[in-house]
Amino acid sequence: MKEGKLNEQEVVDITHHQAVNAPSAVLSVSPVIISAPERGEDIQLRVSAPITGNQLPVIIFAHGYGSSLDGYAPLVNFWAANGFVVIQPTFLDSRTLALSPEDPRTPLIWKFRVEDMKQILDNLDFIEDSVLGLKGRLDRDRIAAVGHSFGSQTTGMLLGARIIAPDGSLGEDMSDPRIKAGILLTPAGKGGKDLSPFAAEHYPFMNPSYAEMTTPALVIAGDKDISPLTIRGWDWFTDAYTLSPGADWLVTLFDGEHLLGGISGYLVTETSDENPERVAAVQQLSLAYLRSALYPEDSSWATARKEFNERSNPIGKIEGK
Repeated sequence: MKEGKLNEQEVVDITHHQAVNAPSAVLSVSPVIISAPERGEDIQLRVSAPITGNQLPVIIFAHGYGSSLDGYAPLVNFWAANGFVVIQPTFLDSRTLALSPEDPRTPLIWKFRVEDMKQILDNLDFIEDSVLGLKGRLDRDRIAAVGHSFGSQTTGMLLGARIIAPDGSLGEDMSDPRIKAGILLTPAGKGGKDLSPFAAEHYPFMNPSYAEMTTPALVIAGDKDISPLTIRGWDWFTDAYTLSPGADWLVTLFDGEHLLGGISGYLVTETSDENPERVAAVQQLSLAYLRSALYPEDSSWATARKEFNERSNPIGKIEGK
């Protein structure tokens, strides 16, 4: 990738599960610490970047509930090796911080998450200075947000989604115009009567309105993702696509469960649907989507869609509005 432009040799080959352009070596640094006294804990980051290249686009990544900056290596390493700078915070719900349920911050963890992501954007100069060799290499005009599970709610709010309060009013707009595109991996669907009794009692913030999510986005879900958080089936995880004017594409992975084959880490025991082919699909399709979303002249997403939908042994399908 040179000077923020992609050439024809840099399209993605879904059929063979690898990028046509040779991946770059990656530098990964952690923890990079952002002071956040109002949060009660400094924000710890992992920053992963290719060791060569300039005008590099940026992904800020929101982990799922309980994870940390050390998670999701199958995605983060792949994106960085293919030309993105990936920034991963550890949120307050991380098991590594062991925040007590009685902690006064706990009910607002969802909001702290969104504010953490914005603080990252506010501190890009500091992040560049903290990682040897990164100074001056970020493209501030090409920033995307990606999240998985709880992280998808975080990402969705940065793209314009809002929280519906118990009284039915619409919560504050926490969107950020610096983010030009997003990917929501298994995002929670509608709240209210669609929630299970347990979720309604313990997660009152899980009541999104996607009508205001106008930033372009890709949604990825698995058709075997059955959650205790909802009384509905797997289609609950497609609401962000169905109900949002910004989410223009939906990938459904056949037999995919909540971790989409194992995106949360290499050899993690929490993966119940381990499937390297499914992980490769998430890697390739997310990369292709972001390339085309951030570089409108790039055809990676069109190429990826065509090849994925025309597979002789389909592992999923792609739909668009």
